[in-house]
Amino acid sequence: MIIKFNKKPSKVVAIGLNYIDHAKELNMKIPDEPIMFIKPQTAVIWNNEKIKYPKMSKQVDYEAELAVVIGKKCKNISENKVEEYILGYTCLNDITARDLQRKDGQWTRAKSFDTFCPIGPHIVTGINPNNLKIECYLNGELKQSSSTKNLIFKIKKLVSFISQVMTLEKYDVIATGTPVGVGPVKIGDKIEVKIEKIGVLTNYVI
Repeated sequence: MIIKFNKKPSKVVAIGLNYIDHAKELNMKIPDEPIMFIKPQTAVIWNNEKIKYPKMSKQVDYEAELAVVIGKKCKNISENKVEEYILGYTCLNDITARDLQRKDGQWTRAKSFDTFCPIGPHIVTGINPNNLKIECYLNGELKQSSSTKNLIFKIKKLVSFISQVMTLEKYDVIATGTPVGVGPVKIGDKIEVKIEKIGVLTNYVI
């Protein structure tokens, strides 16, 4: 079943370094627990909307991700209850100012610019999220290609873990991490995040 987006999430909770190959790509240690950060509501844009390249950055990267959309308010839920609280799944592009991420030593500024969280094209229900092909195309050229079976922390673990920290509201989004192959974009580029059984999220950089 396909559901159209009609409301922005109150927050996007994103997970860093959740594919082993991506952690190696960044020369970072495999985490013992999920590494969480927040992307603000003001970063969210939809399918076919424009990503604005910020003046203070000289390296902005794409990051294709599977996203979980929460279906009802939850807190402190166990892994075996997680499916009751998931509305569905969608594509997400965790746009990152990589130079600022390295400079700051933490991720808030690099991840939080307006338009840095494209989501879409819609929400899909009734699919198994644990073995979906995930790809990213830059101007039609394949840049990322992996499967959600390679996630270090699986969907149920992530939702349960995050709910131990904060209340998740209906329509909140969890970005589950990106595979190897992240890279820079430039003004005028077309970015497509394609996930099996979900569809294609398309955005342009201005």
